[in-house]
Amino acid sequence: MNQQTTSSQPSSSLKIIPLGGLHEIGKNTCVFEYEDEILLLDAGLAFPTDGMHGVNIVLPDMSYLIENRHKIKGMIVTHGHEDHIGGIPFHLKQFDIPVIYGPRLAMALLEGKLEEAGVADHTEIRTVRPRDIVRVGKSFLVEYIRNTHSMADSFTVAIHTPIGVVIHTGDFKIDHTPVDGEQFDFQKLAEYGERGVLCLLSDSTNAEVPGSTPSERSVFPNLDRAFGQADGRLIVTTFASSVHRVNMLLELAQKHGRSVAVVGRSMLNVIAHARNLGYVTCSDSLFVPLKQANSLPPEKVMILTTGSQGEPMAALTRIANQGHRQVKIQSGDTVIFSANPIPGNTIAVVNTIDKLMMLGAKVLYGRQAGLHVSGHGAQEDQKLMIAMTRPKFFMPVHGEHRMLVKHSETAQNMGIPAENMVVIDNGDIVELTPDSIAKAGSVTAGIALMDSSRAGVVEARTLRDRQHLAEEGLVTVSAAIDWNGKLMVPPVVHLRGVVSAVELSRLEKWVTGTIERSTQDRWGEYSQTLTNGQIEVDWDRLQGQLETDLRRLLRRELKSNPLLLLLIQQPTTPAIAPTEVPAKTQKSTRGPSSRRRKASSAVAS
Repeated sequence: MNQQTTSSQPSSSLKIIPLGGLHEIGKNTCVFEYEDEILLLDAGLAFPTDGMHGVNIVLPDMSYLIENRHKIKGMIVTHGHEDHIGGIPFHLKQFDIPVIYGPRLAMALLEGKLEEAGVADHTEIRTVRPRDIVRVGKSFLVEYIRNTHSMADSFTVAIHTPIGVVIHTGDFKIDHTPVDGEQFDFQKLAEYGERGVLCLLSDSTNAEVPGSTPSERSVFPNLDRAFGQADGRLIVTTFASSVHRVNMLLELAQKHGRSVAVVGRSMLNVIAHARNLGYVTCSDSLFVPLKQANSLPPEKVMILTTGSQGEPMAALTRIANQGHRQVKIQSGDTVIFSANPIPGNTIAVVNTIDKLMMLGAKVLYGRQAGLHVSGHGAQEDQKLMIAMTRPKFFMPVHGEHRMLVKHSETAQNMGIPAENMVVIDNGDIVELTPDSIAKAGSVTAGIALMDSSRAGVVEARTLRDRQHLAEEGLVTVSAAIDWNGKLMVPPVVHLRGVVSAVELSRLEKWVTGTIERSTQDRWGEYSQTLTNGQIEVDWDRLQGQLETDLRRLLRRELKSNPLLLLLIQQPTTPAIAPTEVPAKTQKSTRGPSSRRRKASSAVAS
């Protein structure tokens, strides 16, 4: 296919706006915009950091796409990893996508997600094969080019636009001996390089790693050895979406005469789809239900499970915490981690390993064990991609800032001038013309947090409150105040997660005194008598003032800053002021006569 050309210079620039995947690992999401048309490339999620209490997944802020939903013409998906397709069901609840094109395996996984989320009717799913060409709107023509990655059915894409061809690598590494035999399409990439590539957007995940990333097949001998040396039951964990790795594990189980019990919803789902599409080949007889596996001799069993990243609800984590109903660690068990922790998950993984060891399991893990290999290309792989495509402009994507910078240095060493590349952040607008590339402003970008219910977004204030609770604890104060601004009963104080040397009875006295001073000294500011004689109180202003005064008290006396929850019980019966008392004297808080008049004005219910 020939590159699109025009008889005259195009009047508009192409805007490239990443909304996720830069200065971070995960939630890869990119917008290509030409005039009044938007093409989306991937829409992934990320995992929460330790400080995101109660958060299940992290999504990019899609405000820009919500505002410009009328421009969206479609989406192209490069492969089926969660950090590339996991956000789509959530986004479809906010805006429709007319059509989504993607590989067969990715689309099979996505269809299940959309059905579960109830948004399957918000888009149309269409599958592609290597070298398929699809049109999205009037401005974009996309060719799918087979690459190699840790997941089967993965692609690089060549996006034809009115100003030239932009190639996005997707996630890739150069694997000359792929497990599934699907070779990297070097020829097609070289053809594009020969005809002319305007800009290359390239995976930067392993930009700091010298050399080349080993083939996926290179872990097979080490796994084979680990299987052969295991005397008892084998429990193996890896990324559920690492279909090549899963296929090898099943092959080794069959070789060593072990029946396989699969634990974990995502693992079951991926294996089912991969078997249907031919990416996992094994007989039905290899699999047994978990209950049956527990009755077999230990040396004849392999349990394949989720939880390689120490996720709180994953099967292996629950096994390590002795919270799984059907799987308990036994003496003689061997647990294999065929995955390395992604950034942010190291502590959770280490804690899981420690717990498994304390329960008596032998655990094989870590880079030195040779049981895992990355799915992302190292520096020599990245150089080969640049050499094949020979782009005029370059934009490193998919990685933390230092990775993007290192990748840009590699590109400069390959002959791309520094002025022909940009290192940007999520939300930055890159304007691309046939003769220039430059940052041109920014759009709203950030994160949207979903809790375990996945029913709604965790607002920033909610997350701050959760962090505050975790760090400082909670003090609750319940106070009943009458129409005269007096406490009807002493306040009730409760401490949760607060470390204090102060006795609770003393703290209650201080709280009582603070509330009495705050209300009596300034009651006239919060109450007034209406023309019909009723007393009206601005309870919101009173609440705010009391919270300020109580926080000051807690900081002073507890030497900490716990979260404060103040509950004011208001009187339910309306108060009627005596007719002989002028309204202005109702506001007065000075002198004994004033206090007596207010005391006779109402009785709280």
